[in-house]
Amino acid sequence: MKKSELRALYLQKRKTLSQDEVLSFSNEIFLNFIKTFQPKSGEKVHIFISIEKFNEVDTIIFIKYFFENGIRVFVPKMVNNRIISIEISSQTVWEQNSWGIKEPKTNEDSSEKDFDFVITPLLYCDHHGNRVGYGKGFYDGFFENLEKEVKKIGVNFFPPKENVEDVFHKDVPVDYLVTPIEVLSFGISE
Repeated sequence: MKKSELRALYLQKRKTLSQDEVLSFSNEIFLNFIKTFQPKSGEKVHIFISIEKFNEVDTIIFIKYFFENGIRVFVPKMVNNRIISIEISSQTVWEQNSWGIKEPKTNEDSSEKDFDFVITPLLYCDHHGNRVGYGKGFYDGFFENLEKEVKKIGVNFFPPKENVEDVFHKDVPVDYLVTPIEVLSFGISE
């Protein structure tokens, strides 16, 4: 299927989930992530702040765990039409951006390029790690500037079924997909 078709299909599927389902599935995704990747104190994780109205995977569960276990947390912020990475703490001051998304108030880019994990939002991911997001390509640009060893991890409520037919040369696949029932690896050797 084409990205536009998959985007419409999975936006609709996600919209039908109840808040209880979103929280339950998010918790299962979190547990699968922790069990598989076992992040350690001092490691660096870049993770998105979920948008509740879009029924995204709830990342607050992850962030609380990271803070409690001494794992450094970085979040994306859109500045000049690109993603920068801001390190956050429990004292971070937040604001709503023009799209209603919660972001750190500061624009101080950490310039970090060698994260241990980058947990990325997506609407769909196929069996090859090809992502379908909201269609702006911001994460492709962000991924291009990271060290190649960084583990790019998609989180999604739904398993892969259809292949993404219209993959472009600038599209950057994820290395792993974490769902409520499994963790898939796309040709990455440990």
